[in-house]
Amino acid sequence: MGYFLDMLPVVLDLARCNVVLVGEGAAAVKRQNLLEEAGATRLRAFSSARLPNDADLAGVRLVFIVDRSAPYAADIAARARAAGALVHIEDDPAHSDMHIPAVLRRGDLVIAISTGGSSPALAVRLKRALGDLFGAEWEGRTDEVGALRRRWRAAGANPDALKRQTEELIERRRWLPRLPSRS
Repeated sequence: MGYFLDMLPVVLDLARCNVVLVGEGAAAVKRQNLLEEAGATRLRAFSSARLPNDADLAGVRLVFIVDRSAPYAADIAARARAAGALVHIEDDPAHSDMHIPAVLRRGDLVIAISTGGSSPALAVRLKRALGDLFGAEWEGRTDEVGALRRRWRAAGANPDALKRQTEELIERRRWLPRLPSRS
């Protein structure tokens, strides 16, 4: 059993969150790129040359520490939690409040694959396999479905009708392969 058996996967609007990144080197650059790609516009980065103080952590919702063996990691994690932030320590699920999945993006379509931290390489491999199934054409498809859904809702469709119309559109366009049923 993994550490994240009792976790709830969520999708966060990072443009609404104050985020802190602590670390340096390739791991920090990689994490910063991931956060910026995910829309983190209120991101502040720190390194061992200048670590965040309590004032820097006030109002922060997410803290990412990229070097779990750094002498400052546990202290920053504790102070961040005391300030109300969730903490992610790279490659240390036992001391993290959240886990970052492998993410496949196709416009507004976001597919997250998690192994609970037990095998990031497996999650990445599954992401590549799903990338073959959900190619670049899905960017336009999510936009199309979103526009249709807004029209259907404006015309008075209730949630059940929205679901049915979306399912019918997917079937009519044959966007997904028929999978064998599991009985």
